Amino acid sequence: MIDPVFSSLSFLSTLPFPALSFPALPFSALIDGVSLHLISPVLATTPESEYGSWVLAGVLFTLVVIYAASKLGGELSKRLNLPPVLGELVGGVFVGISVFHLLVFPETGAIASDSSIMNVLQSLGGLDAAAVEHIFQSQSEVISVLAELGVIILLFEIGLESDLRELSKVGYQAAIVAIVGVAAPFLLGTVGLVMLFHSPVIPAIFAGAALTATSIGITSKVLSELGHLKSTEGQIIVGAAVIDDVLGIIVLAVVAGLAKTGEVDLLNVAYLIVSATVFLLGSILLGKFFNQSFVAIAEKLQTRGALLIPAITFAFVMAFLANVIHLEAILGAFAAGLVLDETDKRKELDQQVMPIADFLVPIFFVTVGAKADLGVLNPAVAENRAGLIIAAFLIVVAIIGKVVTGWAVFGQPGINRLAIGVGMVPRGEVGLVFAGIGSASGVLDKPLEAAIIVMVILTTFLAPPLLQLVLDEPEELAEELSAAEEAALSAVE
Repeated sequence: MIDPVFSSLSFLSTLPFPALSFPALPFSALIDGVSLHLISPVLATTPESEYGSWVLAGVLFTLVVIYAASKLGGELSKRLNLPPVLGELVGGVFVGISVFHLLVFPETGAIASDSSIMNVLQSLGGLDAAAVEHIFQSQSEVISVLAELGVIILLFEIGLESDLRELSKVGYQAAIVAIVGVAAPFLLGTVGLVMLFHSPVIPAIFAGAALTATSIGITSKVLSELGHLKSTEGQIIVGAAVIDDVLGIIVLAVVAGLAKTGEVDLLNVAYLIVSATVFLLGSILLGKFFNQSFVAIAEKLQTRGALLIPAITFAFVMAFLANVIHLEAILGAFAAGLVLDETDKRKELDQQVMPIADFLVPIFFVTVGAKADLGVLNPAVAENRAGLIIAAFLIVVAIIGKVVTGWAVFGQPGINRLAIGVGMVPRGEVGLVFAGIGSASGVLDKPLEAAIIVMVILTTFLAPPLLQLVLDEPEELAEELSAAEEAALSAVE
């Protein structure tokens, strides 16, 4: 999968390949072709400090909405015996663009007047339209940054909870799962769109590439909540999702190059492969030398946060380095967690990271749900119908193409292959990145773009309950067998 940057596509300007050299503007600005300051000359001469208090008010109001949606959705989901993360996603849908319009973002095509929060602020402050638009843009950027910090902390926490030794044992299995999980849906989707729907080759390749994504944030959160993160299945899924992230970057580079020039820059692809490999392996090797130094530094510090602050700083440094060499920040955060997992203070650190995760991670999941526009599922809209037909095909391919990965695992008797496959299904924010880039480049027509969005939405929301189902079944079967054995023994006695 790819870093959850669907909050903004400005990261594309940092990549080394010309095909993705977009200006560092929000996604909405890329689509419109102009920035806010170009369409609002009044704001260009207005001191931004004049609206600073209202931007803060908008951020605070939005956070209240996010946390309310997160807790209500999570608690309801828990009471229905479903993963709480599913409730957070659904809560995001209700407060987002699909229902109440409390949490909307420029990259979804929304403007300030679409936001109920902005309408409230406008009424309270008597603000003009240009001022509200400025506040809306600034507030959205702040929330998007907080959401990205949330997923960075989440992957750091997942790294801490993972066992590097166990992960290394299934490393080759995870690599095979990742490769199959990229190749199978890509080939099935691309060939199917060309053969069955007569789509042009490049748009079909782009849609096929969107099918390769895996959202490690969603899957790892569900695994953690269900207590299966350290199981063999959980370690294979997490390892495969990390590798899938790297493969996703490469696929994105290839299809973006095709979209713009019709050619692929092999030098850039080779650079990505080498840099990703060196970074991940180097991070693991670093742990053998870094752990003692880290513990020594933490023990010498005497102020509050003596353990937590150095750890978070290390995670941010690793995320920064990953981003600088054109990988994904979450890869660096996950690697940092794996490194610190080997320290003697891992359990203490894990406890201290939890409150930070509780504060930031819900912002990410609610934001993902808020940006899912369920309007594309409405068949009453004529332009949605063709997209829904294609979407039905993409959904089947999206599920089958990932589920088969479980049967790519060998040498693991008794393993839950279906759980591994289902764990790779959710596309989440990653699939929306592909759809957004395809839309901005003009490669995707409306039906195909809508089909990709529908596929992303359904795989994201179906995966958590399905994963819980396939993980619970073996346990229930084991309990039934144990009860039967006890009954048989009692009868004999």
